[in-house]
Amino acid sequence: MLTGKISYSEIDRVRQLFEQCRNVVIATHSSADGDAIGSSLGLYEYLKKKGKDVRVVVPNYFPDFLKWMKDADQIIQYDRHRAQAKMYIERADLIVCIDLNEPKRMDDLAEPIVQASARKLMIDHHLNPDRFCDVTVSYPSASSACELVFRIIDSIGGLPNLTKAGAEDIYAGMCTDTGKFSFNSNDPDIFIIISELLKKGIDKDKIIRNIYNNYTEGRFRLLGYILSQKLKVLPEYHAAFFTLDRNELGQFSYIKGDTEGVVNMPLEIKGTKLSIFLREDTEKPRILCSLRSVDDFPANKMAAEFFNGGGHLNAAGGNLSCSLDEAVEIIYRALEAYKDMLQA
Repeated sequence: MLTGKISYSEIDRVRQLFEQCRNVVIATHSSADGDAIGSSLGLYEYLKKKGKDVRVVVPNYFPDFLKWMKDADQIIQYDRHRAQAKMYIERADLIVCIDLNEPKRMDDLAEPIVQASARKLMIDHHLNPDRFCDVTVSYPSASSACELVFRIIDSIGGLPNLTKAGAEDIYAGMCTDTGKFSFNSNDPDIFIIISELLKKGIDKDKIIRNIYNNYTEGRFRLLGYILSQKLKVLPEYHAAFFTLDRNELGQFSYIKGDTEGVVNMPLEIKGTKLSIFLREDTEKPRILCSLRSVDDFPANKMAAEFFNGGGHLNAAGGNLSCSLDEAVEIIYRALEAYKDMLQA
């Protein structure tokens, strides 16, 4: 039996929203990852089984290795189909903002979502949620947005209406947001949830293969380039970092998702507590920053202080409006500022 992470009052309000709605839009953050897509499609499958008219809208492209999920081909990309997305947003009576804590994480999709007359529900596990929704279910202690989606469905007695496809989506999101359950996954409830998902008939081994054994040849050659040419290991800081510019990405026929998870790899080096990855965005003039850490090192605090970002204790991100060389200088300032914690 799961512990009651979500309050009774929140569950009751979510139940009412789900009972009263007819047309639903589920929206998530820019450059959606496994948890964003998994939680969105998991809730989509549940509400669709309940007879609701449901659409999932994402700000932009999401990785190819997530497109095996049932109905992933029905997801609407706002940057490519604005008129269609706006039509569904305007007619919605419920909008669910999932795996995001503030509107700006939706980029251009934020404006029509915030201005919509529909009631709004947030389901998220990031710190400091912006209270722009009518109902906010925010628990940073949760492993993933997918975990919260499952808890909500379970708490309102909805497990019979969670389809196998929905269970696959939720498992995929939980798996990716915990690095195959290698971090932020010590809560025994996580494995109770997995057992319930397995009862739906999911093949967890196949899901993992679909996610992690489904990359392009270019990704593997890019990975070799990163490890042999780009990785900078700094033993004095117990840290490592690497950078990629647009030209380097182009050499390996980069597509969205090809660098997914690579920032975790330097943490396999003995004694390394922090890994940082800086990448020039291929769409906007900015530097995308990813931080991963182990134990109690606060990657989220470093991201907030130096990289205009935030996130979780061991997994955070941000972005910088500067050159790649200037961004590297910021890395060294950040490492020096947190030197005592890194050396502890």
